[in-house]
This record gives sequence, structure tokens and C-alpha cells, in this order.
Amino acid sequence: MTETRLITVRYTGQGAGEGPLTLGQDNMIRCILHDEPMEINKHALWPVPEGVDLDTALGALRTLAERHEALRTRYPGPRDRQPTTQVVHAEGEFDVAIVELGPGEDPDEVAEEAGRRFRAMRFDLAEHFPLRFTLVTEDGRPARLSVVVCHAAADGAATALLIGEWYELASGRALDPVAGPTPRELAVLERSTSGARRTKASLRHWEKILMHGPQAVFADGGVGPSAGRLHTLIVRSVSAAEALQATAERTAASPSAIMLAAYTALVAHRADQPKVVVAALSSNRHRPGLEQYVGTLAQDALMCLDADAADFDRLIAAAGTAGLTGYWHSTFDSEAIWSLIDETAYRRGARFARHVVLNDLSTTVPEAATRNRPDPPADPDLAWLPAEYIPVRLMLNIWRLRDCVELSLSTDPQLFGRDDTERFARGMLSLLRESATRAVPLAELGELTGIERVRREGGQWHRIEDSWIDLHAVSHLLDAALDKRPSLVEVGDGRLVARIVQDGRPITPGEAHRAVMDVLFSQPKTTGALDDPPWAENSGVSGALSGWETACAPHEYVIHDDSPLIPDDPASWSGLPVVARGDGRD
Repeated sequence: MTETRLITVRYTGQGAGEGPLTLGQDNMIRCILHDEPMEINKHALWPVPEGVDLDTALGALRTLAERHEALRTRYPGPRDRQPTTQVVHAEGEFDVAIVELGPGEDPDEVAEEAGRRFRAMRFDLAEHFPLRFTLVTEDGRPARLSVVVCHAAADGAATALLIGEWYELASGRALDPVAGPTPRELAVLERSTSGARRTKASLRHWEKILMHGPQAVFADGGVGPSAGRLHTLIVRSVSAAEALQATAERTAASPSAIMLAAYTALVAHRADQPKVVVAALSSNRHRPGLEQYVGTLAQDALMCLDADAADFDRLIAAAGTAGLTGYWHSTFDSEAIWSLIDETAYRRGARFARHVVLNDLSTTVPEAATRNRPDPPADPDLAWLPAEYIPVRLMLNIWRLRDCVELSLSTDPQLFGRDDTERFARGMLSLLRESATRAVPLAELGELTGIERVRREGGQWHRIEDSWIDLHAVSHLLDAALDKRPSLVEVGDGRLVARIVQDGRPITPGEAHRAVMDVLFSQPKTTGALDDPPWAENSGVSGALSGWETACAPHEYVIHDDSPLIPDDPASWSGLPVVARGDGRD
């Protein structure tokens, strides 16, 4: 690069003041304070109209700031504390980095490098403008625009709106007045009576899934704790887009519902798990009046899909219903959701694991960003990106569904090697192509895709409340929690019973359950870089997914009086004197 310089752009907008945070702002700021910048900041190349000059480009960026309060909003308070208010400033300034291309330099590579560099820098929510611009110029004229977005200011859908407005402004066209509400106006609506009803309904929806859905989709004793370093496969296919459209016409389902069904079908098949919990990253754009909202609405939509259907068409119908229900109930108080996760974990005796994630951005990518994009050189076209930290086991990003299916599939290498990941991606495309003409029986998935079901070995596996549980793991969980008191785990009618001998140390069912949950709660809420659980070394079983995900707390604790002789025969334990029994959930 022969030249890099900064140009400061000043703006003066309409509207100033302060107010409470929106639910989306509160949620995303918690993530920003917790996650590394590379994990939470968003980066993209915005399309540049041909022939635009530098002054016009800078003027278009200035207009964006003046039009949208979300870009003029700051969040006062210490950098490491969750703020409680948003403050909108009428005036301010931001810098635009101008990078002039040198001889032989590739403009895309230069723009991508600038994006990576700025994405790795943390935003100061109290001070910084929430967009970082880099204009790559060639002979003084803009050729590429790299933008890093602070997630507190804009989610994927809002960014798409900004991209569309930028393109129109840079092309010299005027825009209609802003149609969506401001973040301050939305915060008032969310605190209204109807808004409070919606958030309460969301909590009830989450509680139902947290209490009854599988705690860990990929519960497999052969998989150790994840470091969260996922590899990402980029997938592009024109034929899959044609098949997707044919399936949509044949079933009267939306392409997004079909993709959710295909993803769920393969996850369920691979995990040998008829029920799958999917966390879908939601922008809540289904709510009236928010289609043109520039701000962040991003919150998880939680779905539990029963994949034990006869054919793919029936799963598509179920996915459509689950998607509507999940997205409708994805407006909530983040602090209340985490309290609910802890509370239901205590009552159920198992910690929810966010393993399977879907991020459907296909309706948010503006046409300007894909206009005149060449078809992929192969069908399907597969390409690998470097490993990136993502605290999940499997994540599907859907970028485009019209004309060309464009996906990115991120996988935990302990579950999916590169060959397995490519097989999973090709399997989804094969299912889409086959479903274009018929209702594919789900019993054919193995033959159609080449994906084998997981083989759970090295433990005593039972399905308990729709979760795969290893009794070996439960036994070692009790050892860790009860300080080596003699204990025995029994299973019957889908319930776990723990028999515990006091061994000179009296204990109640409530104390036993609290001790067990203390061990389970010692693990983080998301998959991370953890050591193997204490039971893994000597059990012949590899570590659970993030500590104890193949175990759960017993449903009942039976406390036995001290005995001079513990029977060798487990069936004889029931003859020991009983001091107390109960579920311990008091």
C-alpha cells in the first residue's frame, strides 16, 4: 500500500436525548463485554457503485450517521460494566481510513485485511462511533468499502438496511424518510403492557424447552471437552437453489423452513437423537413495524424439533411451526433468561448446552451485495476458512438462498473432521436436490448422504427425558459431589435413583442435590476450553462435551443409614435401612 490516511467526517443529525436500553441492546452489550472483539464484531465489504468519487462516498457515510439515531448512540459508564442507559448525540464525528492501492495490489485482499485488523479492536461503547470505515481507493477513486460494525448498534438485518441506503446515496439517489422506530422509541414499546406480556410469554416458551428438550444434542462419551476452535466450510451451489425453489413450490413452505428442516434432519441422524434443540440467532423482524428498524434486535430463538418424522415433507411442516414459535418468543430480558437457565437446571438436574446454532441471514443480505456475482466455478463449490473461536458444537450460517445457495458450516473438529464436515454439507445439498421431486423418507438419510449415526461406546447409555445419559458419568458425578460416600445409581421407568450411604457423615436429599448441582454449575454456561471431568481418567470414557453433559442429577435420592457391610450385589442395596428419601429440589 502506497498511502494510508484518515479523513474526519463531521455530522449533525436530528434528535438527541437519553433513555433505557432496548432488550436487544442489553443482550448484545452483555456479549460485547464478555466476548473477544473478533467473536462479536461484524465485518463485511459493502458494494461500491461504479464511478463514485471520494466526496460523494464520504457524504453518503455522513448521511447515514445523520439519519439513524443508532449510529449516534453511546452507552455511558465504565468499560467493564453493563450500562443501563443509551444517550443519543445530535452532533459528532468519525474517521474514515483511506487506503490507496499500490501497484499490483488486489483491492479485495487489501479491504479484507483492513477489516480483520479493525474487527480485532474492541469498541469503547461510551466513546466510539459504532462503524469503522476503510475506503480502498484506486487513483483516488473508491474501489472497495470495508466496514466493521459494533453489534450494539446494528444486527444483520439493520446492517443490510444500511448497506442498501449507502449504495443508493453513493449512487446519487435520494432516500425516503426513515420509516422504522428509533431505539429509544422501541425501548418504550418494550416496557409497555403488551411488551411485558410478550417477554413473559418468551420466558414460558424457553422454560418448556429447557425442562423437556435434550440437554446436549451431541452427548457422546467419545468426545472430549471442546476448545471452541471451529473450522468453517464455505458452500455454494446453484443446483441446490433450483432444488430449494422446487421444494418450496411443491410443499408451499418457505426456503428458510426447508433449510431448518434439512439441518435438523442431518443433525438428528448424525447424533442419533430424535429431538433436536436449535438456537437460532434472531433479529425479531417478524414484529409489526420493525422491518425498517436500524438497531440491534438480535436475541436467540430457541426451538425444539421432533425429527422422528416419517418423511422430509412432514419435518418441513414441523420446522415451519417451530420457527414461527421460536422467533415469536425471542424477545426477552437477557438477565431473566440466564436466571431461568440456572433455575431450570437446578430443577431438572442438567445444564442446557447450546450445541446446535442456526443463523439465517438470507433475507438480510441486500441485492446490491450479490448483484453480478459470478456463479461458483464448481457445483458444489467448497472452500475452507481458518479456525475461529465459536462457543458451540455446530453452526450453520445461511447467507443466500435465491439463485445460489451460499452457506458457511462451522464444526467442532472433535465431532466432525474435515471429511465429515464436507460429507455433512454435501448431505444437506443431496437432501435438497432429492426433495425437489418427492417426500424423502427420513429412513433413507444414511444411504442418501453417507452420514453414519454416532456409536456411543464405553459407557452405560440410557435415554432419560429425551437426553442420552451415561450411568458411568452419573456415578462419577456423585463421587465428585459427595466426597466419596458409597453410592449406587439405578435407572427405571426413565428415572434415575441414587442410593447413598451416609458413611458417618449425615446428609439429606436436599444437601445431596445441592452438592451435585454445585459440581454441574462449576462448568461454564457455554462450551469452552475445559479439562476432562474428574471421572474421565479412570472410567475408560473420554471427557464429556463440556464437563458433565453426558450426566445429570438423579431424580430421587435415597439416603441409607451407616452399614458395617455394603453389599457387593447392587440388587441388595434396597435392603439397607433408609433414613430419608426425596428429590432434593426444595
